[in-house]
Amino acid sequence: MIAAYILIQAEPGKAATVAAALRDVPGVSETTSVAGPYDVIARAPTPDIDELGKLGKLAASRIQALDGVRRTLTCTVVHL
Repeated sequence: MIAAYILIQAEPGKAATVAAALRDVPGVSETTSVAGPYDVIARAPTPDIDELGKLGKLAASRIQALDGVRRTLTCTVVHL
């Protein structure tokens, strides 16, 4: 199993709305509102590396199109 975390900067006052909307995005397994430079973190597990590539397209199209999303950064989980 491969996973990625998608760090999301939201427009002011929109973090809760973004977190709720992410729960309906296919491929996103959980969301959490956080304090710091990013406002929401979403976890997206994938079964293999090919699906991870599709995840990048998901972030670019579906997540960035959500109302209140300002910027995203996708971080792949690595097991050291």
